[in-house]
Amino acid sequence: MKVTCAKICKLDRRRSVVTAVSRKLDKTNRRALARMTTKVFQYWKLTNSNQLAMLGLSNASHSTLLRYRHGAPMASNRDLLERAGHILSIHKSLRLIFPQDRDLAYAWMTQRNQAFHGKSPVEVISEWGFTGLLMIRTYLDRCRQH
Repeated sequence: MKVTCAKICKLDRRRSVVTAVSRKLDKTNRRALARMTTKVFQYWKLTNSNQLAMLGLSNASHSTLLRYRHGAPMASNRDLLERAGHILSIHKSLRLIFPQDRDLAYAWMTQRNQAFHGKSPVEVISEWGFTGLLMIRTYLDRCRQH
């Protein structure tokens, strides 16, 4: 069975919040989620510190990040699963906004942007945490609608 973002997360459009369906994610799906998320981080060329910040993990959690890269299932933690869902949604939005330019789609997260007062999306997420992740996700969702 193929695991996709749609199977992992449901979009609650009334509140523009991704609700992770953690109780329905078995070990296989959480493993696929970890693999997809760490692959997106590779595409975006994020530092380990940025990756940990996006997942809401402390800088002391490098071993957790390494386990995810090597096929360990993502922890069954609602916050972590929601963050992963947002990260995958951001990636999808960037690929839809820049369908002909993968390099631009992949570099966008680390480029300074006037919409974020000259900060990069990664900086916004590092500074604001989960709220920053939602800000970037919402911004891209609105860009896709126009």
